[in-house]
Order: sequence, then C-alpha cells, then structure tokens
Amino acid sequence: MHLSAYLLLVASLLFALFFAGAAAAQLWQGRSTALPWIEKAHLMLTGFMTLSSVVLLHALVNFDFSLVYVASYTDRALPLFYRMTAFWAGQAGSMLFWGWSVALFGVIFALTGGYRELSPQTKLWYWLFFLSVMAFFLLILTAWSNPFLTAAPAPADGNGLNPLLQNPGMIFHPPLLFLGYGGFAIPGCLALAQAMSNGYGREGAWAGISRPFTLCAWLFLTAGIVLGGWWSYMELGWGGYWAWDPVENASLIPWLVSTAFLHTSVIESRRGKLHRVNILLMALTTISAFFATYLVRSGVVDSLHAFGDGGVGRPLLIFILASIALTVAVTLVWRKDDAKPLSGIDSREGFLVLVAWVLLALSAIILVATMWPVFSKFWVEKPMGLEPAFYNRVCLPLFAGIAVLLSICPWLGWKGGVRSMPKLLAVLGVMAAVTAMTWYAYRMPMAALGAGAGAACVAGIIILLTTEAHVRRNNASLAAHGVHLGLALMVLGVAFSGPYKLEQEVEIPRDATVKLGKYDLRYVNLYEGEGAGYIFIEAELNVTREGAPVGVLSPQRRLYAKFDRQAYAEAATIFGLGDELYATLLGVDAEGAATLKVSVNPLVNWVWIGGTLMCIAPFLGLRRPSSSRDEDDDTGDGQEA
Repeated sequence: MHLSAYLLLVASLLFALFFAGAAAAQLWQGRSTALPWIEKAHLMLTGFMTLSSVVLLHALVNFDFSLVYVASYTDRALPLFYRMTAFWAGQAGSMLFWGWSVALFGVIFALTGGYRELSPQTKLWYWLFFLSVMAFFLLILTAWSNPFLTAAPAPADGNGLNPLLQNPGMIFHPPLLFLGYGGFAIPGCLALAQAMSNGYGREGAWAGISRPFTLCAWLFLTAGIVLGGWWSYMELGWGGYWAWDPVENASLIPWLVSTAFLHTSVIESRRGKLHRVNILLMALTTISAFFATYLVRSGVVDSLHAFGDGGVGRPLLIFILASIALTVAVTLVWRKDDAKPLSGIDSREGFLVLVAWVLLALSAIILVATMWPVFSKFWVEKPMGLEPAFYNRVCLPLFAGIAVLLSICPWLGWKGGVRSMPKLLAVLGVMAAVTAMTWYAYRMPMAALGAGAGAACVAGIIILLTTEAHVRRNNASLAAHGVHLGLALMVLGVAFSGPYKLEQEVEIPRDATVKLGKYDLRYVNLYEGEGAGYIFIEAELNVTREGAPVGVLSPQRRLYAKFDRQAYAEAATIFGLGDELYATLLGVDAEGAATLKVSVNPLVNWVWIGGTLMCIAPFLGLRRPSSSRDEDDDTGDGQEA
C-alpha cells in the first residue's frame, strides 16, 4: 500500500510534467486541441494525490509504525483527533497537504463559470504555470520529502507528537496557512497567464474571475495567523501572542503583500488603473508563500517552528528565484495602452495606494529583518537575529499609520476632496480625543496613536453604515468594512494589551496572596495528577478584586513520558472583555511554594474578536463583482478590500 501511494505521487509528477509540456507545445503551435486532455489530466493528478493522502491518513489513524512518518509523529497514547492532525505535523506530511490543497483549488477553479469565460490561449498559459507549480510540489514529495518511507522492522510504538502541537490552535493553524498559501496559486497563475495571452479586454479580467479564490485564500491565511497567535498565547506560557519569530514573520509577509493587492485591485476594478501593478503584486503574493515554506524548511534561520533543512532548501530557493525572474519579465513585457494616471494624494485612490505602499514597506522591512542573520554573515563572523524590540520600534508606527489612513479614506472622493466634511471631522475628533486620553493616562505615543486610530476606525464605520444606505446594500462594501472593523478592534487590543500589561514573576508559599494591580491572587492548593501520556502538577489560585470574587486560575506544569527532558506549561486564564487574568506555573519547591508568572492583559480578547471578524466578513464579498465601473461616481463606496 505504501509503495502504491508513492508510485501515485510519481505518476502525478509525470502527469504534471507531460501536460505542462503539452500546454507549452500547443502555445508554440498556436493550437488548443489538447486543452480538454490537459484539464482531465489535472483531475486525474488530483485523484492520485487524494488517494496518496488517504493512505497516509489511514496509516496515522491505525498506528502503522512501519511508516517512518507515522512513527515520528504519533504513538499509541495519542488521541485519534491528534493522530489525524499529525498529517501536517512534519515536513513531508505538511508538504503533501499543501500540494494536495493546491490541486483541489485547481479542480474547483476549472469548474467555475469564470474559467469557462477564458480564451483557449489564456487557459493554456494558465495550465502551463499551474502544472509547473504542481510538478515542483510533486518533485519535492518524490525526491526529498517522501512521506511514505518505511522502517524495517517497524517499531512497537512511535515517538509521539510534540506536546506543543497537542492544542486546538495547532490543529487548525497549519492547515489554514497551507490553504491560504495554496489558494493564492490560482490568481497568481491566472494573472501571469492573461498577461502572456494579452487577453485583457477580450475576456473577463483575471482579478474579477479569481476574486473568490483570492478572498478565500486571504481569509484562510488571516485565520491561520490569528490562530497561531492564540496558540502562542495559550500554549507557550509566556503571555504574549506575537514574538516576531522568523516563521511567524514568514506567514505575515504574504499576508501583507496580498492585502496590498486587495487595496490596489479596488482601483483597477473601479477606475481601470494599476493593471500591471496588480499582476506583479499577485504573483509576488504566490512567491512569498513559497518563501514562507523556504524559511520553515531550509534551516536558513533558527525558529521554534522550523523543520530544519531536510534537503529541500536549495530546490525551494531555485524555484523562488526562477519565479521572481519570470514575474519580472512578464510584467515588464506586458503593457496596457489605455492606462490612466492616478488621482492626487488627497483622493481615495491616493489613500488606497498609500495604504498599499505602507503594507509593502512593512513586508520589505520584515523580510530584511528576518533574513538579517543570513545577510550579516558577509561582514560578521557570528551573526545574530534582530530582537523583537527592533520590530516593535520600526513596524508599530507603520501599523498605526495604516489605521489612521483607513479612518480617513472612506470620506474622500475618488477624484479628490472630502465627501462629507462633518463626518470626517467627527471621526478625526474621536481619534484626537482617544489619543489624548490614552496619552494623558499612559504617556506612550505609539500606543496612544494606535488606540485613537482604532477608535476612529470603529466610529467611522458605524457612522458610514448608519448614514449611507448604499453601503449597507453592497455586499462587497459590507465585507470590506467588516474586515476594517475587525482590524480596528485588533488595533485597540494590541494598543492596550502589550504596553499596559501588568506582569510579575513571584515565588509564593501556600495560603499567601500576591497583589497585581487591582487584583489579589491567593495560592490555596496544589494538586498532582495524570493525563493521557503525561503527569502534571496544578496550582489553584483564587482571584478577587476589592474583595469580590473574580474566578479561579489553575495553571499546570506537565511532564510527558516521551518528552521528559522538558516540562511544559499549560497556562490558565480568566476571560474578560476588559482585563484578562493570566497565570503560568513555572515550578514548585519541596515545601510546596509555587513560582508563578501572573499578568493582567487589558483588552487582549479584542485581538481574537477582531481577528475572527476579519475572517468572517470576507464571505460577504465572495461573489464575483460586475465588470461595470463608474468612473465619475464619488458617492459610491465601491468594493474596497
């Protein structure tokens, strides 16, 4: 069975290579007779990959330790659900899941009406690019990262799943990231295909045709990033949700580039401008997803989340460089003769372009900073990565600036000027008031600006939705403003939860009390117990505020049987829309005194609430937009991203 699954991957590789070559030959000959066979070939390829994935999943569920992959990431004590999610716990399985996701997206796209609208030449270019991507995935899976390697004799039990991955956040975080990365392959390949066929104007615009896939990929990636932050907050026990780890940054870069595209694509759909820019941005989004994989799997940087090299680093780098060269060549060659100049900086166009530029600047800064240990090898003997303080100092002002721009943008006309000065002044008044109050209370400029900008975004969207009926009737506008509302809530959560967090690390005997701000935490008991594959100690803390009970914190310290060299923290929280209480048990001495890290995190749950809204709102705008555009309408809100 295992050999058959591997041979199916080899067959899929041969299908992808042969029919990508067939598409190239048909383009060279100016024919399209093989197009139906190419479409059927991808369907067959996807079926083969599906069967291989089912074989791996079956092996994981049924303790088939003859597979090296199964023995490496599961054991007999692991619950069924975690055995299934071990599919993407390792390098080989996650590459198979990602490649399979790309293949499935390709099948779905080929069944859409938008695909049927494309000319045969554009379809051939699309399949040439798409099947080349599939061939690269399959080459990785059959040459360097084979999930079907076998061990003889098979061990009686496996190594088990890393305890940090045994968390609901990590069940969904990786596959959502892979679905996001994979989804961008459709618009990325289609953008280059339509540019090469010069089909713009003769068929539906690629950005509109692929819009549902772009939004789905964006919301999957957003959900993956938000869940990753929640996992860090709940599982790592350090009380934070973003540490500027290289792998965290790797997922943020394609998100930033794709978000920039979503804003510039509005200008293309509404005003008929920035066609070449949008081709470049979407292709770079797809390439940056591969770069994220390179960071995780090349061993080029150290990270808690990285898999190490495994031989795939160099092939990935070659593929990325070749893709960049192809993208640059296509965008330089392609031209649209009726391209129009942009409006001034005081227009909605100008502000959308400015938002896109800031997002791209952030992605460039994060890219360079993440790769700094690699770059600095040329002049430093022992290079070191940049600390989180660098990212906070450089990036947070730009993120706050984006919130300011998004507060003002809806009140500007497409050609320039302010659509409603009283409403804009009301929004700016909210921003100034909240900024001033926060600055007066805490004297932290970036946090104060972020709080003011977040509050202004929320106020502006409420004003817009309650006073302008055309916005409420337009699903694309509702989706855009729902995303912006979620972002504003996240900005508020970040502005308060980080700078204004109260935190202490204390050693406390039983029946003693530690004071943290307005809260009293009394250490009342210590328990020992056993779970599935681990033993634990648990401290019980009664929390009161001014004598009134608030709740109980029960942080644990766990020792897993197969990972006994390190104890793992299981944080405890008391939920609150204002303050959230957070505790981590660091250790216990012979007398039962506990060493604890306790904190009060203000508004932290608005980060997760806002992130959830950002993931839900795009569903309202999944329908393809109409091809008509209104060049002169400054009152309509448009399909803002």
